[in-house]
Amino acid sequence: MTDHALWRPTRRRLTDTLLAALAPVAACTLALGGLSMWTALGNAGSPARVAVTGGRVFLPTGDTPETAAFFRITNSGGSADRLLKVTSAQVDGATRFSRHRMTGTGSASARTVTSVPVPAGDSIAMSPSGLDVIVPANPDWRVGDLVTFTLHFERSGTVRSSAVVDRPGQG
Repeated sequence: MTDHALWRPTRRRLTDTLLAALAPVAACTLALGGLSMWTALGNAGSPARVAVTGGRVFLPTGDTPETAAFFRITNSGGSADRLLKVTSAQVDGATRFSRHRMTGTGSASARTVTSVPVPAGDSIAMSPSGLDVIVPANPDWRVGDLVTFTLHFERSGTVRSSAVVDRPGQG
């Protein structure tokens, strides 16, 4: 046999081969390490865990046909969820979400939103200056009454929560 018939690894060929293999091996190692950490922290595959607290609904004033309700929604799970709607047997008519924002001129603007994202490991505190639920007013409500609402989530299903009736500016 001649020298040309034998393939011999050279230092350059070995270096090129090792460098070509290094990038995918490093990427796989990094991904596996991240997934292992996610699993070790208990978040891998954990569903959304939604809790609703702090419910308030404003006492309607005068002949106002609508009022606002507020809740604190906490998602302690590892997956995001979405609040789709809020209902109550104690109101006549449909509710809707409203988001208030301050404009550059110092006044507030409000717009209706169709749903509300609830990120994993986070909470949302509804307020008169942010997100709220617009509710048809019930003239029979009195300060201190409890109104039961059902919050409908995309993944968590329904969660019932009570809101206490109070005057705007209190609580």
